[in-house]
Amino acid sequence: MKVASHSKLYRTEQRYAYLFIAAPVLGFLIFAMAPLIYSIYGAFTDWDGLGQMNFIGLENFINVFQDEYFYKSMFNTVYMMLGIPIGIILALLLAMALNRGIPGTNTFRVLYYIPVVSSIAAISILWQWAYNGDYGLVNQFLALFGIEGPNWLQNTSTVKPALIIMAVWKGLGYTMLLYLAALQSVPKSFYEAAKLDGAGALQAFWYITLPMVKPVTFFIIVTNIIGGAQIFTEINVMTPTGGPEYSSASVVFYVWQKAFGNFQLGYASAMALVLGLFIFIITLIQFKINEKSSFDLD
Repeated sequence: MKVASHSKLYRTEQRYAYLFIAAPVLGFLIFAMAPLIYSIYGAFTDWDGLGQMNFIGLENFINVFQDEYFYKSMFNTVYMMLGIPIGIILALLLAMALNRGIPGTNTFRVLYYIPVVSSIAAISILWQWAYNGDYGLVNQFLALFGIEGPNWLQNTSTVKPALIIMAVWKGLGYTMLLYLAALQSVPKSFYEAAKLDGAGALQAFWYITLPMVKPVTFFIIVTNIIGGAQIFTEINVMTPTGGPEYSSASVVFYVWQKAFGNFQLGYASAMALVLGLFIFIITLIQFKINEKSSFDLD
């Protein structure tokens, strides 16, 4: 009887377990897997989003690799990823400063994290005002030092750096908290032993701090590359036409423009697949580099 009762209870718990996991699994299949399969098929058609999907083979992909604007938007996307190492360095320095137990650490954490939880659209509008060439806060600040600032978002040479600065500012708090958590998990005995051996601050940073935060750095790099390759909202809000001479348009912005502006959903699906393959390859390279340079505490 006990065995039968146990088996019945086990089957009941198993059914409830399946019910709990059914929602996310169905959500993934309906809202992620099904659209992915549909877009893969759409990439081989001339679908305009309304009419019939006519199979045209590799024509869309051939056109993608002959598209000047695709290459330009890809270059813009990669260029704006230069903000990733800048953000990582600044975040690590801030985390090291806050890890020293200075007064007001919790206040600084909150202040730096506010942009992370704020709406990206609202932040983009605020920075758009700040970058205004006539009355923007950035140029008003530069004017205090006698510098005449440009119209940041309407200048081909400044629009991408302006977007990079905003992206670094927004993501700084999140990266800083990750590093701060990693630094607080480093045993203080490591630094004490290094100090007894005569190691200086720079040597302790290079041989203890950097290796110990390496897993966090790897996670930040991978997620930032994936996110940076899909940058869209900031560009759509701050430079809705893709910037002067299309100098701020990202790949995702160009995909959106082709899909919902020109109703070339088949062509846009092909570009999206190329972008997905690019992200996959870059991520795979990062994993391989991480494996080769793995740090062993033993």
